[in-house]
Amino acid sequence: MSAASAALPADRLPTEARRGRVAVVDIGSNSIRLVVFDELKRAPFPLFNEKVMCGLGRGLERTGELNPDGVAMALDNLGRFVTLADVMGAERIDLLATAAVRDAANGRDFVRKAEKACGRRVRVLSGEEEARLSAMGVLMGMPQATGVMGDLGGGSLELVALERGKPGAHATLPLGPLRLAEAAGEDMRKAAELVDAALQPLGWLGDMKGETFYPVGGAWRTLARIHMEQTGYPLHVIQDYRVPRREMEEMARLIAGMGRKSLARLVDVARRRLEALPLAALVLERVLKAARPSTVAFSAFGLREGHIYDLLPPAERSRDPLLSMCEDMAEALGRFGSPGAAMEAWTAPLFPGEDPAQGRLRRAVCELSDFAWREHPDYRAAHAMNQALHLPLFGIDHSGRCFLALALHARYGGGAEAGAAALPRGLLDADRREQAIALGLAVRLAYAITGAAPELLPHARLELGEGRITLSIEPQWRILAGEAVRRRLDALGKALKRETAIAS
Repeated sequence: MSAASAALPADRLPTEARRGRVAVVDIGSNSIRLVVFDELKRAPFPLFNEKVMCGLGRGLERTGELNPDGVAMALDNLGRFVTLADVMGAERIDLLATAAVRDAANGRDFVRKAEKACGRRVRVLSGEEEARLSAMGVLMGMPQATGVMGDLGGGSLELVALERGKPGAHATLPLGPLRLAEAAGEDMRKAAELVDAALQPLGWLGDMKGETFYPVGGAWRTLARIHMEQTGYPLHVIQDYRVPRREMEEMARLIAGMGRKSLARLVDVARRRLEALPLAALVLERVLKAARPSTVAFSAFGLREGHIYDLLPPAERSRDPLLSMCEDMAEALGRFGSPGAAMEAWTAPLFPGEDPAQGRLRRAVCELSDFAWREHPDYRAAHAMNQALHLPLFGIDHSGRCFLALALHARYGGGAEAGAAALPRGLLDADRREQAIALGLAVRLAYAITGAAPELLPHARLELGEGRITLSIEPQWRILAGEAVRRRLDALGKALKRETAIAS
C-alpha cells in the first residue's frame, strides 16, 4: 500500500493536526530523515524528527550507482515517512534528494520508484541548490552570519561564503566520507591530498581568514559533542557552540588519526557514523587550514530548516527568530496570550543603559514570563531554567541562553544562589547575572500586582531613583498592593541594592 493511500482523510484528523504543519524528507547519501514542523513560519518548532541510515551513496564512487540495499531500505522508509507526515496532518510534504541521487547513474530510476511508493514528487537538488539551502539553514538560526558555511554530507561538501546574512560564492565538492573512503581507501594521506586538491581552486576561501566557519551536518555535530565532552563544556547545546579555530583544527587532526576501537571508547554513536568520523574530521581539518577562520560556530540547522526559510515571504523571513519563537510560545502556553510588549515597557525603567542586544533578551524573558505556570509551584523555577537552556531556540548564543534561564528562574521564585549554582559555569559574567536576576524579580513583582491579568499592568509603574525603587499604583487600584507585592518589591530592591517604597 502506498503512503498516499494509507493516509487518513483530512476530515478525520484531529483539528489540532490541521493547522499548517509542514514536513521535509531529506534523502541524503548516508541517511534519510523526516522532520515535521508545526508551521511554515520564521521559527518553526520540530514536532517529529527521525532518521534512517540507509547508505544510498555507499559504493557510488566505485560503481556509479546507488547502493542496492540502501535503495530497498530507503523505499520502505520513504513510504513510512510520508504516511506518518500525512497522518500528522502535514499540509505540505516536500521530498528533497541530494548528492547521491543527483550523481548516480540510476538516480532517475530511484526517483521514479520513490515517487510511486510515496505518491509524492521527489525534488532532486542541484549542487548549487543544495549549497544555498544549507546556507539558508545557518541563516535561519544566525541571521547575520559572516564567514563560510560548510555542510558535510555522506557524498558531498557544500561551501558557501556568507556576508552579514547574504550568501555569496559557493562550491559543491565530492568530499563526503562515503566517497572519500572509496577514493582513498584507508590511506589518510591520499584522502588529505584529494581534499586539498578539491579546495585549491577556491580562491575565495582564503579571503575568509579571520572570519567564522559554520559547520553543518551530523558527522561534524558529533565532533562538536566530542569537543564538549573532552573540554568539560557545561552546556550541551550544539547550536552556536563556538570553538577557536586552532583548537578545533587540532582536535580534528587527532580524531582523523584514531582507529575505530579508540573512537568507540571516546564517543557513543552508531557504527556507520563511527566509520565516517575520521574522514569527516580530516575534511574539517583541511577546510580550516585552507580558510583560516578565527572561530568555528556549529549550526544545528541545515538544509531542512533552510528549505523552510526559503519558502517564507520576505516579511516573515525578516522577523527576529528568537522573539518570533518566544511570542509563539507565549501565545500557546501563557494564560492570557503574549505579555511581551506590556511587560517590556513595564520593566524598561529599571534598565536605562541597556544596549539593543540586551533589550532584545529582556523582551524574550518578558515573552516567556508566563510559560511555566502549569508546573507544580515547587518545580517551576527549575523547569523554566531547564527549558530556556535546552529548547531548540533560534537566534540566541549560549550566553544569551544563560541570561534567559537565570531571569526565568528568578521570575518563578528560584533563589539567587540556587540559580547561580544551577547555571552552566563560565558562560555569563557577574554583571549580567545580576541583571538577569533583577529582571526576573521585576517580572515576578508584576505578576503579583496583576495576578497575570494584562489589563492591570498599565495602572502601576516602577521608578528607579538614585537610591530607591518606587512602585506607583493608580489610586483606584491601590488595593492591589498587598503583602505579596510588598515582599516582592523588597526582593527587587535588594537585588538592585536600593531602598523601596510604594507611593501613597
